[in-house]
Formats: sequence, structure tokens, C-alpha cells
Amino acid sequence: MLGLTSGRGLTMFHRRSSSREQLCYSATNNGAIAVNQVLTKDSVTVSVDAVVYYRVSNATISVANVENAHHSTRLLAQTTLRNTLGTRPLHEILSDRDVISSTMQVILDGATDAWGIKVERVEIKDCRLPVQLQRAMAAEAEAAREARAKVIAAEGEQKASRALREASEVIGDSPAALQLRYLQTLNTISAEKNSTIVFPLPIDLLTNKFICIGNMGLKKSTHSYN
Repeated sequence: MLGLTSGRGLTMFHRRSSSREQLCYSATNNGAIAVNQVLTKDSVTVSVDAVVYYRVSNATISVANVENAHHSTRLLAQTTLRNTLGTRPLHEILSDRDVISSTMQVILDGATDAWGIKVERVEIKDCRLPVQLQRAMAAEAEAAREARAKVIAAEGEQKASRALREASEVIGDSPAALQLRYLQTLNTISAEKNSTIVFPLPIDLLTNKFICIGNMGLKKSTHSYN
């Protein structure tokens, strides 16, 4: 027996029972769904919590075609979530939650249309992984970061070696540049430390073109050696 009350929506009274069920076709309902220990496409066990938002769009159809529209919608959402997760690898489940939610909404909305139910949206709340898998993923991420750091360091060394090779070619083509670089090195060493350093000098530098840097300043050597 059906009857209207002053409350919101349509209320159904059972003739042989004192219970009643109110179908709020003008309000959005929500139902929490949980799937525990589902196996993904790449054989990983995960547990997922989601929420389905729906409303009764046609109270007459909802009463006539299904015994309990609310309970049936939530059971169907749970089954659909399990089936959807089973067709996707773990990385898609973790990164494409919006896509999974949209896919589930389309599937559920089409399936519950005959029940007078309109599924508005589905949201994935949480995805829980086994502790061992979390540790393995953390170790993998750390190894990937270290590998990227090594690649960056290697690229830096490669660029530095290329620049050093070009500099050596330029200095090798100009003996004067080589002598100047040699003197700059001596000056840097003497400025950094207050100590006596015995530094070997090539014989070809000790010519009348050699510029000596000493405590008295710059002077030209007038000696020549065989």
C-alpha cells in the first residue's frame, strides 16, 4: 500500500508489517562502499574505500522493479568497484582515480536506470597497500632518485670535461697562454699558504721571455739557459 505523508518524498507502508521505507527522490543519498583484498591486473592485493552518490529519480519504478533500491545500489556499486579494479594495474589505480570514478559512474547509472535510481558520481576515498609493498615501493623510489642524481652528476662531469678539453686545446695552441696559466697557478698557491714550495719549472719557461712574479713585483729575466 502506498500513501503520501507530510514528510519529504514518498513513503511506502507494508500491509502485513509495521515497517515503512521512505524513498527520497528529491534528495541525494550517499553510500560508503569498501572492497577488501581485491587482486589488480598485475596481481597486487589492494583495499579500496569509495562513496557513491545517488538519488531516486522515479519512485514508482524504484518500488515496482526492485525490492530495496538503496541496498541494491550499494551492492552493485561494490561489485562494480571490484570488477573495475581487477581490470587495471596498480599504477593506474593510484594515479587515475578520477578516470576510475567516472567509469564507475557511467556503468552504475546505466545499470540502475531500470530501478529508478540516478547515480550522480562516485569518489575513490582511499587505497591501502600491504606494508611489504609500501616498503618495496619506497625503496624503488629511493633507488630511482639516486639513479637520477648520478645521471645529473655524470652529465655535469661530461660537460666539464668537454670544456676542459677545449681549454687545453686553446692553451696548447698558444705557448704564451700556457706560460701565463702556469704563473697564475704559482701566484694562487703562494697566496693561499704561507710556506715555501719547491715547484719544478720546465726549462723552456726559463727564457728571456719568462715573466717572474716575486715579492718585489714583476720583472723580466735577462738570463738565458742552454
